[in-house]
Amino acid sequence: MGKLTTIFKDTAIYGLSSIIGRFLNYLLVPLYTAQFSAASGAYGIITNIYAYVALAMVLLTFGMETTYFRFTNKTHTDSETVYGTTLITVGSISLVFAVLVLLLLSPISQLMGYGEHPDYVGVMAVTIAIDAFLCIPFAHLRQQRKAIKFAALKLLNIMVTILLNLIYFYFMDGKDVGYVFYINLACTVMLAVCLITEYTGFRWKLDKVLLRNMLSYSWPILILGIAGILNQTADKMLFPYIYEGSDMRAQLGIYGACSKIAMIMAMITQAFRFAYEPIVFAGVKDKDQHEMYTKTMKFFIIFTLLAFLIVVGYMDLLKYIVRNPDYWVGLKVVPIVMAAEIMMGIYFNLSFWYKIIDKTIWGAIFSGIGCAVLLAVNIIFVPKYGFMACAWGGFAGYGVAMLASYFVGQKYYPLKYPIKEIVLYVVLAYVLFRLMDLSVDWPMMGRLAFNTLLILIFVAVIVKFDLPLGKLPVIGKYFR
Repeated sequence: MGKLTTIFKDTAIYGLSSIIGRFLNYLLVPLYTAQFSAASGAYGIITNIYAYVALAMVLLTFGMETTYFRFTNKTHTDSETVYGTTLITVGSISLVFAVLVLLLLSPISQLMGYGEHPDYVGVMAVTIAIDAFLCIPFAHLRQQRKAIKFAALKLLNIMVTILLNLIYFYFMDGKDVGYVFYINLACTVMLAVCLITEYTGFRWKLDKVLLRNMLSYSWPILILGIAGILNQTADKMLFPYIYEGSDMRAQLGIYGACSKIAMIMAMITQAFRFAYEPIVFAGVKDKDQHEMYTKTMKFFIIFTLLAFLIVVGYMDLLKYIVRNPDYWVGLKVVPIVMAAEIMMGIYFNLSFWYKIIDKTIWGAIFSGIGCAVLLAVNIIFVPKYGFMACAWGGFAGYGVAMLASYFVGQKYYPLKYPIKEIVLYVVLAYVLFRLMDLSVDWPMMGRLAFNTLLILIFVAVIVKFDLPLGKLPVIGKYFR
């Protein structure tokens, strides 16, 4: 239970910073959607470019964060050498990327559909290069268990980003969507300065033999990462090329804005990953590790299902994150995207079996299959069904990858997950979700009251069977 407690504690720190950070970042959604109408297509530009950013970040870090954790905890490696080798490698590749994009800026911008605004692409290329390099110092903070510093810097970056956006778009009444990308660059440079102690004060050493071993471990993670990020972003990158309507950027903006509401699942999964990954590799030989895996999976699913019900149940309030009602036609994608995010989180949890036995090629296979499913759904159905096909494509892709990882994992690294209990929670959450549909035509206060009752039923089941209040410290004595 000690490691499980540690995971919960670190997840609380990472999660709090992630949740607060995402909440603050949500302030940009009402700001942008209030400033730009859906018809303008400006939010579609933001959605499209940041999809490319996410893919580029995976390419430039190429699995070296996970590889860094793995090799730092190997007994025959020097952690400082591992860190220096990782910094030099990621930094060099990021620099080459930025230079090449700037040299080929015109044709790349034309290909992406931004021939009239190549500065959008150029600014983001430089930003991505710096961000990719900074991923390694941030991974170092996680490995050193400096969760508070990690969280503080992440929050600082978001708060300054919001402040600069408010100054330009609200107080100065700015109208140029390009300033979104210039502000991002300014904040990334600020982070690089704040992290200077994490890449100074020691000898930078590139160990070529170590690098070969690290690359051998990381390349399947790169394939996994590419497939994984395509599961999240391919729809937003493909949409301009396969959607047949003249309102392409408007529709993409609607989908991108409403999907933001569903990102609470991404917050939970990200916080979980930040805390879980270093601990898993550090304790790979511990006897109680298998029990920790299965318990963590169960509680992850329980609390993400609870989050799902809360978001869906209070959609009448959360929809105001997207300030302009022009975008609300896309709210129907929220439950689908959230369900897909839950499956992505489960898939991430399952992924440790092949990372621990150094068979990361399996991750590439599973993610590749899931990505192929997503791409097929988008290519076939987006021309007819628009952004709804994007949402269902992600659902199908993550679902296939999750199931494949589970069944193959049970052969190579069998774990006794509490499947029956998990299935019962999933069925209960689905029934409560469908019951929420009964109040769709009620007055808003009636809907909120009814949905609150349904959410409390789910909480009561958790307390009854898996989180008895009598066993909690301090307050437990009042429930015995």
